[in-house]
Amino acid sequence: MSQNILEMRGITKTFPGVKALSNVNLAVQRGEVHAICGENGAGKSTLMKVLSGVYPHGTYDGQIVYNGEEVAFRNLRDSEAKGIVIIHQELALSPYLSIAENIFLNNERRGAGGLIDWNQTNFQAAALLKRVGLRENPTTKVNQLGVGKQQLVEIAKALSKEVKLLILDEPTAALNDEDSDHLLELILSLREEGITSIIISHKLNEIKKVADTVTVIRDGKTIETIAKNDVTE
Repeated sequence: MSQNILEMRGITKTFPGVKALSNVNLAVQRGEVHAICGENGAGKSTLMKVLSGVYPHGTYDGQIVYNGEEVAFRNLRDSEAKGIVIIHQELALSPYLSIAENIFLNNERRGAGGLIDWNQTNFQAAALLKRVGLRENPTTKVNQLGVGKQQLVEIAKALSKEVKLLILDEPTAALNDEDSDHLLELILSLREEGITSIIISHKLNEIKKVADTVTVIRDGKTIETIAKNDVTE
């Protein structure tokens, strides 16, 4: 099995009048935390949307190889079926549903007759919340949580989908220092479980703390990929 869980080769993505990505290459090793950094508008989020199927196969040029096979994702459901889950900067939780309902939305735990098994739903949600360090009751409405805890619910939701490659787009942008530290420690603990993470961040001190490898993107091009020991702020 290849050392790399992911290879993106020659990725080019054009919008009307703008070339957002130009021949970008990215290789992510299995079980590492890989940071992508660059200025606003450099193409970081666009690259991850290509990877996850938000921009479907056929709307970009280049090749994506995941777990040793070339993939052609048409949408998020395709990529999630392979264990790739992206958490966007704008969280996608429904505020008026419970934590458990959000975790298993479109992935419901069903019992006899196809009806939702709420006991199983809440039991499994509680176990996932424990993994991400939350003690909230799974029946708590999401709008009762601060943004830091909502971010953790998003990660619990990703874990429910048996995530193998977790993509976090500026996950600490709206968090205070305490919530940021907790999230970064969680990313490191997920690495110990064998989960590969890609983190997009402007915060170089955070990148230094968690990333094994850093790829720099500038003006839609890959500039350099650097090992952790060679990185300084």
